[in-house]
Amino acid sequence: MTSSRNNIVRPPRSAIALLVTCLLPSVPAMGKQTALSELPLPALVDRITWGATPSELDRATKLGPEAYIKEQLHPPGKGSLPTEIQHRIDAMSISKESAQDAFIAAREYQLSVKRMPDGAEKNQARKTTQRIPRTRARETAERATLRALYSRAQLQEQMTWFWMNHFNVYSEKGNIGAVISDYEDRAIRSNALGKFRDLLEATIRSPAMMVYLDNYYNRATRINENYARELMELHTLGVQGGYKQSDVQELARILTGMGISYTKKLPQIDPELRSQIVQEGAFIFNPKYHDYGDKVFLGQTIKGEGLKEVDKAVDMLARHPSTARHISMKLAQYFVADEPSDALVDMMAKTFLSSDGDIAATLYTMFSSQDFAKSLKDGKFKDPVQYTYSSLRLAFSSLPPINRVDTVNGWLSRMGEALYRRVTPDGYPVRASDWSGSGQMTMRFELARQIATKPGAFYRNGDKSASKVIVPHLLDQYKAKGLFADFSAATRKVIESSKSKQEVNMYLLASPEFMHR
Repeated sequence: MTSSRNNIVRPPRSAIALLVTCLLPSVPAMGKQTALSELPLPALVDRITWGATPSELDRATKLGPEAYIKEQLHPPGKGSLPTEIQHRIDAMSISKESAQDAFIAAREYQLSVKRMPDGAEKNQARKTTQRIPRTRARETAERATLRALYSRAQLQEQMTWFWMNHFNVYSEKGNIGAVISDYEDRAIRSNALGKFRDLLEATIRSPAMMVYLDNYYNRATRINENYARELMELHTLGVQGGYKQSDVQELARILTGMGISYTKKLPQIDPELRSQIVQEGAFIFNPKYHDYGDKVFLGQTIKGEGLKEVDKAVDMLARHPSTARHISMKLAQYFVADEPSDALVDMMAKTFLSSDGDIAATLYTMFSSQDFAKSLKDGKFKDPVQYTYSSLRLAFSSLPPINRVDTVNGWLSRMGEALYRRVTPDGYPVRASDWSGSGQMTMRFELARQIATKPGAFYRNGDKSASKVIVPHLLDQYKAKGLFADFSAATRKVIESSKSKQEVNMYLLASPEFMHR
């Protein structure tokens, strides 16, 4: 089991086989309501947070399932982070320099390099043109991981990730990295549990989205349909949402003039249009480039009124029955099952429509369903982000906050789910089949091994040794909480055959039951 040469614990073939064969999807139940008080607390906490900890389980036990769910659905605006974590976030450049200033600075540097004479100096300078965007994207990812691991507003942080994936942007394109901190914090996180219409409008007015889906090229004289198509197909109505190609074309016309600005100065345009300019940070609506002709969108005539047309289109999309069903389906796939029942999706969509797109209300309907209760018993396979965060929260709950957030995010990259690095607009997949291959299982076992046997990798600060970091005996620590009461006989056999506390912890984190939250 243990090599004396490098002290690496290798998984036995029986353990790998156990991991791979446990990943069959559960059969969805019928969508009916259930009493929240009947929900099993350990499984509930592990599902709606980034991973159970003793303190989280204690708070849920004290409040009871219903009050705990309501607390997570309506978190406090501030004060959810430990002081130390908040100070670390405050020290980041994304907290000190605005996204607009960083966006402008990145562009000015790129232009200055472009004006340099050809030669070695220019070639070297060209390599650093992405320094500002990449630094800010890295810090944003570190901020997201710190919040996921240590915030009390756990559901809000998980929904922030859900919506970042739903409204996906790729940080490496253009200067998106310079503004992605603002996109995540202002557009997504602040609306993650609010009204879908507000969330949709915030993403539409985001420079990150304007760059990613090329809408800053979209002008009356040169229509670009890219964003209009993805806005309906992925963000709102869905592939089967009932729209036509003509609707894509008309929505593209409505979105003309929506773009980005690399200056804080308003553009010089005709006086009669000047009052219609809207500039918010690096986002701008420039009426000079807008198509003021009337449009027929989703069967309704929209008069040419500039930015008011966009507001009307947002209203139509956010409140459309197809959007209600599409969003409900994606939420149910994320929280309940890869193939949620039609009855559950219908029930959620009904709440979505009756509450004017209230995300928290829609989630409450889902949490109150028999489908959700059944899924807590059956388990739902974790994707790499869920697995990594929940492993660290479980193992390090009694330890100080980690120092090396980059190590955590490096593991996410190795497992194929790096933050803000999905190239295509569909976002990362959520089905178990996308993340349960043998290569993925081996990688997860390696992460479990590092957490259990070499936790210092997450705590090293410079050249200082972190060899004194010790993970407690997790099975003993959580035994009274009932978090692993459902271990199968096969899993218990593997754990009981372990020869050390480190092996016990490793096999627990790599167990099928833990991978199914």
